[in-house]
Amino acid sequence: MNNFRKIVAAAATVATTAFAPTATTAQIFKGETAGVGDPVHTMFVTFANQAGKADVEIQVNAGQTLTKSMLKGGRQEIDFFSTVPSLVNLMKNQARMYESVGDAPEAAGQLRSILGFKAGAYHPVTLAGSGVETWEDLKGKTIFTGPPAGSASATSEALIKIITGYEAGTDYEAVRLSWGEGYAALADKKIDMMVRPAEIGSSKIEQFGLSGEFRVLSIPEDVVGSEAMQALFGRPGRGMLQFDGGVYKGQLTGGEITALGFTQFIGTHSGVDEEVVYNATKAFWENLDEVQATAFFLKEVTPETAFTSVNVPLHPGAARYYDEAGIAIPDALRP
Repeated sequence: MNNFRKIVAAAATVATTAFAPTATTAQIFKGETAGVGDPVHTMFVTFANQAGKADVEIQVNAGQTLTKSMLKGGRQEIDFFSTVPSLVNLMKNQARMYESVGDAPEAAGQLRSILGFKAGAYHPVTLAGSGVETWEDLKGKTIFTGPPAGSASATSEALIKIITGYEAGTDYEAVRLSWGEGYAALADKKIDMMVRPAEIGSSKIEQFGLSGEFRVLSIPEDVVGSEAMQALFGRPGRGMLQFDGGVYKGQLTGGEITALGFTQFIGTHSGVDEEVVYNATKAFWENLDEVQATAFFLKEVTPETAFTSVNVPLHPGAARYYDEAGIAIPDALRP
């Protein structure tokens, strides 16, 4: 099981404007990440901002489905992207959403990593008055589990099944929408619950407590040690995370909340020049104070967490920086 240190967080205001290219830029690199307000977006834009200080200009295309971004990265259609550890083996094995993608294994073989980070936790959010106060109350309810083409919906539905035994489409209605549509549907009370990966102290989650009350359901203690839950915690990019429910104004679950944590990493591909990745990686780590000041959850980003859940080889440029900086690289990640 991946171990996540307990986090007691406060929401932070995040600057999301990527470093703007200048007239003297020799090359613009294409980058893709999740939507604004997502911790993955925050981290990626922060990386792009720091890379820009080393004249590595990354044009950030936000609001993308990361399953597709990873495939485009492996195909070398884009240069930098947010990467989901749990998707790597699916690409390699041409499974699930990559089942009909003939070149998925080849594309997976071209993926390279730069750095990993703890992104946050899955938040099962329900509004006061919805009739949902426990996991068992989800029977017959309508639940937003994630976007149609992403991996989050499958993870959310697996989490619900492990805790309750309920099957999507049989015991409850699983609704798959874009992230923005999911938020709006809960706010408008068109659905009964939303399961949303977000950083601890997320302003997006906090918004539900500004005009009312809401709950974040905690994983029951008697389920945490089950074989199925331990298997879910042990998947690439997953782990158990605990935080104080009081971090959110108007949140009704008292005390400590146990949640499914998730990690991600920033990726590139084998075709990007070594010097480019070296310069971008060096700029990021040499400006770590500024990185950590960007958002509360980024205080967790340290050289000791650089390889969190990374499960593809490092790019030679990134490895070169870590070697020079004296940061020990796991053998499995050596280029």
